[in-house]
Amino acid sequence: MTDTVRKVEYFYVHVPDKPGEGARRLGALRDAGVNLLAYSGFPGSGRRAQLDFVPADPGAFRAVAKQLKWKVVGPKRGFVIQGEDRVGAIAEVLERLAQARINVTALDAVCAGVGRYGAILWVGPRDYSRAAKALGAE
Repeated sequence: MTDTVRKVEYFYVHVPDKPGEGARRLGALRDAGVNLLAYSGFPGSGRRAQLDFVPADPGAFRAVAKQLKWKVVGPKRGFVIQGEDRVGAIAEVLERLAQARINVTALDAVCAGVGRYGAILWVGPRDYSRAAKALGAE
């Protein structure tokens, strides 16, 4: 696999599930100069949503979140994967984990254009080190 697999820390917050919550949080991070490697937002329980942030600099993210009094959970761990787009790119990733008998908690992937793709992948905490080895993570 010629992809780059990077170990990352991520954080999440629960927010009201209503228009503008993601934009407000992302805007605050942008205004503070916090760069994100990945972001995911999805419905949570009740009338809440969960926003996952994968910052390039976890310390900078934590400082801004603390200043803004966000109730942050984390750091948690995951992987960011980047590579040349090709048929079956994500299948290759999942096959490596399957061969190592590692269950995937979640995976989001997207074609990034110009022949590139990217993905964020989560496994259970007990499987993290084995997954890193199976994927050749940096």
